[in-house]
Amino acid sequence: MIDRRVSLSKKFLNWAVTIGSILVCTLAMYTRFPGMTLMGIAPNWLLIWLVTWSVNRPVFLSVMAGIALGLLQDSMTFADIKLTPTHTLGLAITGGITALLQKQRYIQEDFISIALIVFGMAVIVETMHAVQLTFMGAGMDNVWTLQQRIALSSAILSSLWSPAIYFPLSRWWRSLERQED
Repeated sequence: MIDRRVSLSKKFLNWAVTIGSILVCTLAMYTRFPGMTLMGIAPNWLLIWLVTWSVNRPVFLSVMAGIALGLLQDSMTFADIKLTPTHTLGLAITGGITALLQKQRYIQEDFISIALIVFGMAVIVETMHAVQLTFMGAGMDNVWTLQQRIALSSAILSSLWSPAIYFPLSRWWRSLERQED
């Protein structure tokens, strides 16, 4: 009975840490700290969280997490549903590719690998935005010119800040796995 209570309290604490970290990342996306922007672009904190979470998860769960985070981000940014591209597609692709990379063992789980993955996934997310804007009829020249600047700025900043999210969360999740074993 006591073991069951301890197990339930650890699961509750894990859920609280996970959901709390998502909320912190969501709020950080809309906060501009001094010196944390590059050409007006801030790090994509939800992308960093998704890569951190997806590295050791199955592909299906990672895609579902990407969809959920995309819907969360969309719910905070949609002003007019007809003219705004969704974040869901890019984040779902990001979650799936990140989980596949780990399953294929092309990468090791360390700071540099995570930073490189975040860099590549930031480019994918911003490219998905540009593709959606192109299909929505936005000016093609302007969209792709801005996409290059936004994608590179977001990728650089997100990869540089990825250890700030990756280190504490991965350490937390590993400690829980060790306790369960």
